[in-house]
Amino acid sequence: MIYSATPIPGAFVIDLEPRRDHRGLFARAWCRADGAARGLNMDFVQSNIGVSPQRGTLRGLHYQAVPHAECKLVRCTAGAVFDVVVDLRVGSPTRGRWVGIELSADNRRAAFLPEGTAHGYLTLTDNAEVVYETTRAYAADAARGVRFDDPSFGIVWPTPILVVSEADRKWPDYGG
Repeated sequence: MIYSATPIPGAFVIDLEPRRDHRGLFARAWCRADGAARGLNMDFVQSNIGVSPQRGTLRGLHYQAVPHAECKLVRCTAGAVFDVVVDLRVGSPTRGRWVGIELSADNRRAAFLPEGTAHGYLTLTDNAEVVYETTRAYAADAARGVRFDDPSFGIVWPTPILVVSEADRKWPDYGG
């Protein structure tokens, strides 16, 4: 696997190193030891799947509050999405900044998101499917979010947002 750092400390793009032969390809999707060697927590305890039938569907920006803060490993297994991580960590030199990563079934790329970041994605195709692993189980009382269109972040979504939940519309502005 090839780990590429993003401008957000602790957030990485992970590309596969597939082995190909007459049967197709084979590659490791993640490895606890490789992550640990880079200081990453890859002790995943839960896996989630989101399926969005319509292009332009936005989910996020979500995170879990301490003590349920979680790392995520996000991969798109069907279609394509624009995946966004926003740094919300107090004291971080990149607090309030965001990074967007195109994840698709074709590029087989993954995003690793550290604790203290908010996450969301916009589907770039119909029938997009996202699978992500988390280092903490979902805790409803710790669920938090910030608005996807919060002007303090200035996220530039690559296509129009056509579908978004009422809950995601109602998250507050971050306000730093």
